[in-house]
Amino acid sequence: MMPGAKVVATNRKAARDYHLEDRHEAGLVLAGSEIKPIRAGRVNLSDGYVQPRDGELWLVGVHIAPYQPAGRFGHEPTRVRKLLLHRKEIDRLTARVQERGYTIVPTRLFLKGGLAKVEIALARGKRKYDKRQQIAKRDADRDIARALKERGQRRR
Repeated sequence: MMPGAKVVATNRKAARDYHLEDRHEAGLVLAGSEIKPIRAGRVNLSDGYVQPRDGELWLVGVHIAPYQPAGRFGHEPTRVRKLLLHRKEIDRLTARVQERGYTIVPTRLFLKGGLAKVEIALARGKRKYDKRQQIAKRDADRDIARALKERGQRRR
């Protein structure tokens, strides 16, 4: 991501539930009333995933809140949205998804140069024991940091 990009929403659930591998930046095809809620940060990526269909990639399950001033001309909050990538990237990701255990998940939604972009990642699902190992490692690191901090305070 470039320094001028403003992160609007992140999918913390993705990092917890998947091993994230390749990351790609994709454009979004939006309806007119969708950019205002995105700029306001009214987006939920946690249930979203990317589905290859007819040689294209589609973002499914991402909730963008309705824009109230649009009234009845507004958009459906959980509609399927087309992703914009280069053909080679689409083909590469589609081939990897055909392999067993791989999926594509959105990790971040951000604004770059006035355009809404989504960062997608090729992901492999974590097993229950992987999650337990990650939690145990985080707890051990926290205990070590706490012990080092206490040790440094005693010397003074």
